[in-house]
Amino acid sequence: MGNPDAQRPQTCCPVVELRQYTLHPGKRDVLIDLFDREFVESQEALGMKVIGQFRDLDNPDRFVWLRGFRDMPSRTQALKDFYGGPVWKAHRETANATMIDSDNVLLLHPANPTSRSSLGNKARPRVGSAGSRSELIVATIYYFNAPVDAAFIQFFEKTVKPAVISSGVTVQPYFVTEHSENTFPALPVREGENVFVWFARFNDPTAYERHIAALTQSPRWLDEISKELARRLKREPEILKLSPTTRSLL
Repeated sequence: MGNPDAQRPQTCCPVVELRQYTLHPGKRDVLIDLFDREFVESQEALGMKVIGQFRDLDNPDRFVWLRGFRDMPSRTQALKDFYGGPVWKAHRETANATMIDSDNVLLLHPANPTSRSSLGNKARPRVGSAGSRSELIVATIYYFNAPVDAAFIQFFEKTVKPAVISSGVTVQPYFVTEHSENTFPALPVREGENVFVWFARFNDPTAYERHIAALTQSPRWLDEISKELARRLKREPEILKLSPTTRSLL
């Protein structure tokens, strides 16, 4: 009999960084080529998980990626090992030369045990793999005045999530702020934020436009859900429309 765990979808991770880098004009593909070639397996060998790497479709000079960890202590050790190790030392000048700012980082954890990233047991494409990705990943960031409570998570799961699924969306992971101290201060994170972040997958940008059109024609979304969100949120949601790189798992 085969291992019953073998077919269970991979999930990741108890601690996640959502990293948005502002780059010098024209340098995004330079960084992506370097990242996908040198910075994926080298990080994962130290216990981290590179969950996804993306081009921001609304900003040609923004690179977005997600990195996962088992817990906060292992995050500290893994970051020390990587940024003090040979791979980063060999390529840091080239990487840093593409960047204007790399401090836009949200430290997160899954909103509940079932809301982690599902990686589907798929293998990552090899270095140098050709081909483009048609799918679109949309990250929605909700901002709050106080830490996200169980009542909002329930509102999202019972009301928001079914509404967007009904318009053809695949809802992927969702997270809230991890308020632990950043024990690797060489890489800053955004302090004092209270966020709920959820990801959705679309087959292509056209499917996303159909989704938006469906919501704008939904009386329940317009009259109930969007008004309840506006009442709860600190500010307008931040929307990131993300195109996965060739080697992105998410």
